[in-house]
Amino acid sequence: MAETIQLKVEGMSCGHCVKAIETDVSALTGVATVSVNLQESTVDVAYDNSKLDKTDISQAIEEAGYAVKGLVDPS
Repeated sequence: MAETIQLKVEGMSCGHCVKAIETDVSALTGVATVSVNLQESTVDVAYDNSKLDKTDISQAIEEAGYAVKGLVDPS
């Protein structure tokens, strides 16, 4: 089933950061789209939650060298 999350991520500052996160998260099986917003320090990910979960996504971001501070409240 498709799900979309928005994560607060610290340590992103440039185009290289965007590319690194988009490449690493997109490589996960089940990820449909990844969008990084440097100004807001957020990463939006649409994925199939039957193939992976939020922990897998957070781990990929942290392994790329960035700090995941949690989910952004959608309200």
